[in-house]
Amino acid sequence: MKNFLNKLLLPFTKESSLAGIFFFFVLSSWYVLRPVRNEMAVANVENLPLLLAVGALSMLLVNPIYSRLASKTNLQKLLIYCYSFFIFNLLGFLFAWKVLDLEGVVWLGRAFYIWCNIYSFFVVSIFWVVIINVFRSSKTRNFYGVIMAGGSVGALAGSEISKRFANSFTESGLEFFSISAITLLFAGLCIGLILINHTNSKKNQESSQPLGGASFDGIKNSITKKDIRSIAIYVWLFTGLMTIHWMTAISIIDSWSSDSVERIALFGQMEQMVTILTLPTQLLLTSIIINYLGVGRILFLYGVAFLIVFSVYAISPTISIVIFATVFLRLFEYAINKPTREIVFSHLKQNDRYKSSVFIDTFFTRLGDLSGSLFISLGNAIGIGFSLIPILAIPITGIFSYFGIKIAKETKIY
Repeated sequence: MKNFLNKLLLPFTKESSLAGIFFFFVLSSWYVLRPVRNEMAVANVENLPLLLAVGALSMLLVNPIYSRLASKTNLQKLLIYCYSFFIFNLLGFLFAWKVLDLEGVVWLGRAFYIWCNIYSFFVVSIFWVVIINVFRSSKTRNFYGVIMAGGSVGALAGSEISKRFANSFTESGLEFFSISAITLLFAGLCIGLILINHTNSKKNQESSQPLGGASFDGIKNSITKKDIRSIAIYVWLFTGLMTIHWMTAISIIDSWSSDSVERIALFGQMEQMVTILTLPTQLLLTSIIINYLGVGRILFLYGVAFLIVFSVYAISPTISIVIFATVFLRLFEYAINKPTREIVFSHLKQNDRYKSSVFIDTFFTRLGDLSGSLFISLGNAIGIGFSLIPILAIPITGIFSYFGIKIAKETKIY
């Protein structure tokens, strides 16, 4: 019993707590803005595919700039420059919202939607750049559950803030949401700097030195290095499969009810179930599961999870299955697979930890979203209904699992 309690308490250290608080502020800053982003999507629904395509192109263009910055600065300055950039962006949107006329605000809303997608990927990716560079020993894999739990609480807090002050959008537009996000991101920046300074004082000074390298390292390594390429393909397939699941779920929900209030209540119910199950899993079980199963098995089993979900969709496309599939996949992702992927990133060479990880988390994630949407659209164009599309996606789950095993072998992380 004592040994089991020691295992449960092992992840709770000063460093993991700082990292969890850091993630709390980063995700809360995004979840304050997320409902506004979603409202912009609804207001521009006819232009959404174009906006998504522009977002993916923007990721491709921004990454070399980020890589150039990473080459010339150390980890501390990289965090300051990147987060300060987004804080000043928010101040710019706030100013523009106040001075533009109605037509200008429409275009500003479209720009804000694209920018929000870049913001959500980059602030989180840069957070993980910090984490995988300061937590690199085999023992620190125990910390990832606590870190993810901090993010989950931050997401809840940000969502609660935006829900309670939703009426302020009609009264003052972006003002409240921008100021809230700026405050939270600045707090995250401060905690992140404390974490970097604390770990640098205890360990080597690698993160205090400029990285070096070229602007296109992240893009080049994702193509030419087999281990980085495998990780990129894995993330691309994962986000594509998740998009196929979600669009199938949306179709079933749409057939289930035409009442928007009932649908919103269902979404809220699923969010609550995910949170109730994810938080205790992250705090108490994530490190135990990762240590017991190992990286390779977990990356493999995510494909099996998608196989189960798509199979039950094919057998019984009901609202109960939608709830099960959504909660099951998100629990596996947030509590187990995401921290496992970050452990893989933490074992890469320094250049790849800074550059390739961000390129994969930004561009390949967005590419996966687009690919999943195109898969659904192609199926609809040739007359295949939503009920058959999950069956067609089943072979992809096998390829996905194969790359999970391939990553473990190529990176030698088990």
